[in-house]
Amino acid sequence: MNRTFKTVDYEATLDTTVRLGDCLPPDHLARFVVDTIAQLDLSAVYARYGPRGGEPDAPEILLGLLFYGYATGVFSSRKMERATSEAAHFRFIAGNLHPRRRRSSKPGNLEQPLVCPGRHRRDPESGSSQV
Repeated sequence: MNRTFKTVDYEATLDTTVRLGDCLPPDHLARFVVDTIAQLDLSAVYARYGPRGGEPDAPEILLGLLFYGYATGVFSSRKMERATSEAAHFRFIAGNLHPRRRRSSKPGNLEQPLVCPGRHRRDPESGSSQV
């Protein structure tokens, strides 16, 4: 039996131009996440950034990756970071950037914790609840 197989020209494949828009249909979850985050008021988050250090990644990018990652079962920040290079939907949310997973040199160095208005938080010193 003489059988022919489809073959792949990997060199030609490497030269193929792929548009992220072609990879994501209009109703894809990644598009929904980006559109939803664009409607959020993130001014309180931006206000907490200090003047020191390099150029940080925009909160929209990081929040988008976090929302999309959790919605699709990717909970590891290392996996999310890797996905911005390997998966079209994560790459779209990151705007073709590759945010690096970082750790603050001084853990807990924020002066005030971020809390939702009207929500209770526990005071670490007294253990009592505060509004």
